[in-house]
Amino acid sequence: MTAPILQVKDLSVYYNKKKALNNVSVDFYPNEITALIGPSGSGKSTLLRSINRMGDLNPEVTLTGAIDYNGRNIYSPRTDTVDLRKEIGMVFQQPNPFPMTIYENVVYGLRINGIKDKQVLDEAVEKSLISASIWDEVKDRLHDSALGLSGGQQQRVCVARVLATSPKIILLDEPTSALDPISAGKIEDTLYGLKEKYTMVLVTRSMQQASRISDRTGFFLDGDLIEYDQTKQVFLNPRHKETEDYITGKFG
Repeated sequence: MTAPILQVKDLSVYYNKKKALNNVSVDFYPNEITALIGPSGSGKSTLLRSINRMGDLNPEVTLTGAIDYNGRNIYSPRTDTVDLRKEIGMVFQQPNPFPMTIYENVVYGLRINGIKDKQVLDEAVEKSLISASIWDEVKDRLHDSALGLSGGQQQRVCVARVLATSPKIILLDEPTSALDPISAGKIEDTLYGLKEKYTMVLVTRSMQQASRISDRTGFFLDGDLIEYDQTKQVFLNPRHKETEDYITGKFG
C-alpha cells in the first residue's frame, strides 16, 4: 500500500464562531485525483484552502487539528508558506490570469523565486504549456496579453502557471464551473493526463466529472466528511443514505 502524501487529521475550521469543518480526517495518495463533492457550504473549499494555508490572511479563521505533508505538519511555526505554496499549487474557479503576457503569466512563480536565466524560463514556458494542453494554441502568441484568451484557454494558462513551479500537489477549486462544456472537457482531459506526475485534489459540483476522472471521492455535508472511498465504490455502492441521496439528485 502506498503511503499517503498528505494527511488531514481531525481538522476543524471556524469562521468566527461558525464551524465550517467538523473533525475531518482524510488521506490523499500520490498520483491520484481525489474529488470532493457535496452541496454548497458543505466544507469542500474550506478544506482545500486549509491545505494551502489560505486562511492565514483572514483573522476570522481559526483551526484545530493537523495537516501533514510528507510527514510534517504544515501548520507548524517552522513551515515556510512560500515554500509550501510552491509544492502545493492552486487553481481557482474563475480563470485568474495576471494582466500581463502569456509568457510572463507562466514564469511568474519562477521569477519570484529569483530565476532569471532566459533559457530556463523559455523551457519552463514550453514544457508547462504543453503539459496544460495549450501550447499549440498559444505558441505564436506568447507575448500577447493572457487576458485576450478565451475563458477555457485562460484556465489552462493558469494550470500551466502552477505547473511551472514544479508542485507535488495541485488543488483545484471547481476549475471548470465557469467554462462551457467543450472547454471543461479540455481541462478534464488535461488533468487526467497530469496525474502520472502530480497528486490532485478537485472540488467539483459535477457528479459526472467526479465519476469520470477521480480515483477517490469524498462526500461532504454540513462540514462533515460523510463518506470517503474509491470513486467507483462511492458512486455505485455508497455506504450512507445521504451519499446516495446526493448522488441521485434528491438534494444538493
